[in-house]
Amino acid sequence: MQQLPETLRENVRLLGELLGETIRDHEGEERFSRIEQIRQLGKSINQSEEDDPSALVDMLGELNDEDILPIVRAFNQFLNLANMADQEYGASAEAEPEDGLKAMLLNFKDTYGQDRLAEEIRNLRIELVLTAHPTEVTRRTLIRKYDQIVNTLSDQQRGNLLSFEKDKVIGRLHRLVEEMWSTDEIRSERPTAVDEAKWGFAVIENSLWQAVPDFIRHLDRLSSRHLDLKLPLDLHPFHFFSWMGGDRDGNPNVTHAVTREVLLLGRWMAAELYLRDVEGLYGDLSMYEASAELREQVGDSDTPYRDYLAGFRKRIQATLDWAEATLKGEEPAKPAGLIESRDDLLEPLMLCYRSLNDVGLPHIANGPLLDTIRRVHSFGVNLVPLDVRQDGERHVAVMDELTQYLEMGSYLEWDEATRQEFLLKHLQEKRPLLPADWPVSDEGAEVLKTCRVIASEPPETLSTYIISMAQQPSDVLVVALLLKECGMSWNMPIVPLFETLDDLDRSAEVMDLLWQLPWYREYTSTKQTVMIGYSDSAKDAGKFAATWAQYKSQERLVQLADKHGIDLILFHGRGGTVGRGGGPVEKAMASQPPGSVKGKIRVTEQGEMIRYKFGLPKVAFSSFSTYTVATLRATLEPHAAPQAEWRDLIERMAQASLEGYRRVVQGHPQFVPYFRSLTPEQELGLLALGSRPAKRKATGGVESLRAIPWVFAWMQVRLNLPAWLGTRQALEYALENSPGTLNDMVENWPFFSAFLDLLEMVIGKADTPIAAYYEKQLVPQELHPLGQELRADLSALEVLINRIKKQDELFESDPVLRQTLSVRKPYIDPLNLLQAELLKRYRSGKPFSDELERALKVTMAGISAGMRNTG
Repeated sequence: MQQLPETLRENVRLLGELLGETIRDHEGEERFSRIEQIRQLGKSINQSEEDDPSALVDMLGELNDEDILPIVRAFNQFLNLANMADQEYGASAEAEPEDGLKAMLLNFKDTYGQDRLAEEIRNLRIELVLTAHPTEVTRRTLIRKYDQIVNTLSDQQRGNLLSFEKDKVIGRLHRLVEEMWSTDEIRSERPTAVDEAKWGFAVIENSLWQAVPDFIRHLDRLSSRHLDLKLPLDLHPFHFFSWMGGDRDGNPNVTHAVTREVLLLGRWMAAELYLRDVEGLYGDLSMYEASAELREQVGDSDTPYRDYLAGFRKRIQATLDWAEATLKGEEPAKPAGLIESRDDLLEPLMLCYRSLNDVGLPHIANGPLLDTIRRVHSFGVNLVPLDVRQDGERHVAVMDELTQYLEMGSYLEWDEATRQEFLLKHLQEKRPLLPADWPVSDEGAEVLKTCRVIASEPPETLSTYIISMAQQPSDVLVVALLLKECGMSWNMPIVPLFETLDDLDRSAEVMDLLWQLPWYREYTSTKQTVMIGYSDSAKDAGKFAATWAQYKSQERLVQLADKHGIDLILFHGRGGTVGRGGGPVEKAMASQPPGSVKGKIRVTEQGEMIRYKFGLPKVAFSSFSTYTVATLRATLEPHAAPQAEWRDLIERMAQASLEGYRRVVQGHPQFVPYFRSLTPEQELGLLALGSRPAKRKATGGVESLRAIPWVFAWMQVRLNLPAWLGTRQALEYALENSPGTLNDMVENWPFFSAFLDLLEMVIGKADTPIAAYYEKQLVPQELHPLGQELRADLSALEVLINRIKKQDELFESDPVLRQTLSVRKPYIDPLNLLQAELLKRYRSGKPFSDELERALKVTMAGISAGMRNTG
């Protein structure tokens, strides 16, 4: 078996030893020995052919209550430390000895010519939307310590460390591990929407602020050296947006007041960061030579740049003070020179830049000053323009209230044609429709107040208005009318989000109708973003059927946009897990329909994936490189459309999968009670995960459960059902009816082969004996047949995957991944077994101590860390 890289193994070993020493120091030798016995037993079971966990179950069953919490904490923290070692290694030069971006540029230059490649680089637009879905289990306090550990591991890799410096690094690691152990890893209070936004700003401050100019500088150097192309100063291939404080879909905690506060916080934080930059420039730009243009501003001065920047610094400080006072609830007058646009920041910086170049100081001009200019282009005046998202039903409800109050009838009861006629009429009228004062409900008032907040903010601070569960053209038009009536002075892009299987199938029809409307074409200036929902479509139809529906929807939208002359950006609402559209960026981009990228893409980055991909500058740099390579590759080398026989077969496979999935999830009378008794779905509420409730509606069953806790619950018990249920039926159908075509698809269709690779990963992370143990402990006997059926389904699917991929065991082509999962298993299994026991006690109604409840929550966090995702 291929081993993990030596550096990675050594770092895991070192961190494990430091954790062990810390546990011995704080918990005593006896408890440390017990943890070691459990670890060693789990390891030996994992290495044996029988894989029988009964001996481990017996050992765990002998634990005293007071031992459980330290033991689950030990395994949880080891898995977190292993993740840190993975993160550090993944962004190291050893992991990528060759610059993948450079190699791709050289290859594409030879294939497409440097002019074509240069044009595509200039037109790159990769939009990353940071979202605060409740998937980040870890406290921010610990995240900071984790980041310090990763950075310290990097320091340790330097080859020129003296002996005392090596000892110092090890000492720092030991201190950080002890700090981790001595910190409660579970939040005691649920974060507010504003807290989530602050966390997003912290990612920008601590990582992206440095990584963005670093990456653009690197791309510029590569382009200059190999393409004879100097990138324009305003090039910013990455655009950052946020849902934190703007996503009110099913989250009553996100109000108009929260949105206003988050927008203001963004402006305050941006002013703080730009002020630091300008103060640094004030120290750097001490030279006396300056252009006549700059001299006109400062007169005769020995330090013209400093004198000029002093006034700019005062403007930023005034903006900072104004934002801070406003956040405190004061009502300060807007100061003269308030920073309100990107140009307010750029003009002084560009004047300094031009002057330095004019007087022959280009190296100084292209140093930190250029980095700040590029930050301004990338982050603007509030770091991340805010998306506003709301459920389409809320807009329909407020419009129905209005039409009934005005005695115009019930908007809710009108057909689609009547709604469109009404909306278009009032969109083009100058006379207002909204009364100055009318008895609108609290829910309707909140919708209108949100629109008024949007209308009052500088356009640069906002991005798009997203409509969840969009189903008709009127769902888009009604938002435009509400914004107009609330005083909107600019055409905010409105983005329909198609989520269910039916909505995906109808998405092209809806957009076709919209794009035929002259008023709407003028409103959009023929630019449109359409969002594709991955989470709810998979929950509705199963992963296989949903994935094919998403592909077809994008395909039709691209063709339709070309027909109407629309500049289309597809917005991929992906989650962290495979069950919610997650997976490696390279595979996701390579499997897009041809023509759907064209140098532009918009993607959500959710929950803990933000930390894994962008939490540290060099990790973010690596992620930027990956995104750039994948986007250019998908643009210049899109894969051909699927052949007719592939399309015909996968359509029938998707139908078989849909029937298999819904037969269980929607049709089996015992499914809901089985799900609720097997998984910790109900107990997830103990974790203070995020500001958003687990359900869109307070009442309702699994159908109202959000996709994230739906996935999280199944992942906890290692069954991973949302990512594979129904797929067995699809593959069996193909093998029985068109095995040759299926083989052709595997070998020649990247979309399908990428799907199988992700499916293989999901199956490899699953563990049927563990799931069976949960069932034995928690599920009533009469429900066991369903569990047996599901596990048999999963086992049969593993056989099918190996047969189709012509391999004897999973991950034959990726032995490092197999080894990684094998190394983690002895640490995750005890957490699962203890979690099942704790759930049994928690549900028994007998006394359950605070310490045991904390232990239960730690098992949830630990399993998430071991599986590398929550939702």
